[in-house]
Amino acid sequence: MYDLLIRNGMVVDGSGGARYRADVAVQDGRIVRIGRLNERAKQTIDADGQVVSPGFVDGHTHMDAQIFWDPIGQCSCYHGVTSVVMGNCGFTLAPCKFDDADYVFRNLERAEDISRDAMLAGIDWNWETFPQFMDTVDALPKGINYAGYIGHSALRTYVMGERAFSEVATDDDMNRMAAIAKEAVQKGAIGFSTSRTLNHITADDRPVASRIADWEEVRRIVMAIGETGRGVFEIAGEAPGRNPERMREYFDRLKNLAVDSGVTQTWGMFSVRFAPDFWRPYFDLLNETAAAGGRMVAQVHSRSLSTLLSFEGHTPFDGWDVWRDFRALPLAEQQARLKSDAILRQRLIEVASQPYTGPRVVGAEARPPEWDWVYPLDDMQVDKPSMAELARAKGVHPVELMLDMAVARDMKMFFRQPIANENQNDVLEMMKHPRSVVTFSDAGAHVAQIMDASLQTHLLSYWVREREAFTLEEAVRQITYDTATLWGLHDRGLIREGLAADLVVFDPDTVGARLPEMVHDLPAGAKRLKQVATGIRHTIVGGEVLLTDNQHTGALPGRFIRAGAGQR
Repeated sequence: MYDLLIRNGMVVDGSGGARYRADVAVQDGRIVRIGRLNERAKQTIDADGQVVSPGFVDGHTHMDAQIFWDPIGQCSCYHGVTSVVMGNCGFTLAPCKFDDADYVFRNLERAEDISRDAMLAGIDWNWETFPQFMDTVDALPKGINYAGYIGHSALRTYVMGERAFSEVATDDDMNRMAAIAKEAVQKGAIGFSTSRTLNHITADDRPVASRIADWEEVRRIVMAIGETGRGVFEIAGEAPGRNPERMREYFDRLKNLAVDSGVTQTWGMFSVRFAPDFWRPYFDLLNETAAAGGRMVAQVHSRSLSTLLSFEGHTPFDGWDVWRDFRALPLAEQQARLKSDAILRQRLIEVASQPYTGPRVVGAEARPPEWDWVYPLDDMQVDKPSMAELARAKGVHPVELMLDMAVARDMKMFFRQPIANENQNDVLEMMKHPRSVVTFSDAGAHVAQIMDASLQTHLLSYWVREREAFTLEEAVRQITYDTATLWGLHDRGLIREGLAADLVVFDPDTVGARLPEMVHDLPAGAKRLKQVATGIRHTIVGGEVLLTDNQHTGALPGRFIRAGAGQR
């Protein structure tokens, strides 16, 4: 008798090969038979009319802190994700002593918009080294599987203390960092991550620790990891601008490091409307590096990268005159004042119509709107008029329309503000590149400002069903086999006998994302965006049903995956 039998499903196995009808049997967390099966099982799922695919793998998350207070892996789990890689961009909770935890919080608090109060309230700190952190995560109850990088900012503050935020490392500092990173990968870390992007700053407007490092420090650490024969190097990259000489120098550093170290290198890339062809030389670099003998893969998104504006969360005007006092009121009172106080309403519109003169906006923070590039999020349709177009049709200012829409929906209205990937043709071209993977949800970070844990269901609903730009088989491969293979999760990403039974049963005709909502269920009452899926019937991890129709079954079958060691 099998533990689980999925009958009558249409198997899309992750390889990109044609779908076929079959039953899938699971025993002891592994797929044991695929075919027309007559045996009984302790639990049977009738998947008639449904697709059975491998569980989706997301290689770019920041769930290092969230895992301590969220056992099921929201919101990724709702969208078919069964395994994630956390610790991207150099931001991890280890190595770090408990007494120095504020160094880690300083790196995470603004750069990734992770609440310091939530971390203080929600994390039971009982580690110092990265192997000890892996043991801690291994022991936590988990719904999905996690793998993790050792992060440069945490590594730097562990070795250098306060000097990490202001000084170049000494030779001894670099040797110690290299040795610690190498040991972490030998013990199961997925690799090493760093950030050199201007968008990553502390709450007091200083660079995060990894940004202070010179290139020799980065290179020495990655070369040490290369001695292990495995591992991935992830970098939130520099901004060389459009100067050809500066770009060439930066590209050569990336390429040479990939070739010399033998470590797989990956970084995220978006298009931007201000420089529409800026991304293309980076994709040329992928092929150039491969020709030179290195492995380099771009992480790309399936849609625009957008901040979600709302009165429940953030608006672009929260710190502006008049708005500051207004936004300090309880939400219900804000709604009441907008309905009854015409003078206040007009002042809010006038102030929000003025040019922006505030501090620099970084990362996913709400920014002064260009109303031609802000869209109402009253449904999940992508191709729709902007707020500027809608306001012109009504003969009102976009701010007035924003207020009207918010009041009409009890202040629960969202507005989508793309900050990258505005051109969907560029998005499609990047996804189709043979050296890219579709991932980069940033799940666990920016939790009250962006919601991209649904990028996989968006791929299936928009690019497969609506646009018919990919076959279902092609799209499933992009978020299963391709991502699992890049990060070395070789017992996942395919439906094959002997592999881990991480599976998703979904309806291809309805799979997609529902509208997000704002909830206040983080430690210390911090808020976050929540978004569940449509059409995902069952999410199965390690052979156990984790979710059915977005509802947790009570099972917690997830594992911490140590690189090079398999799951169990």
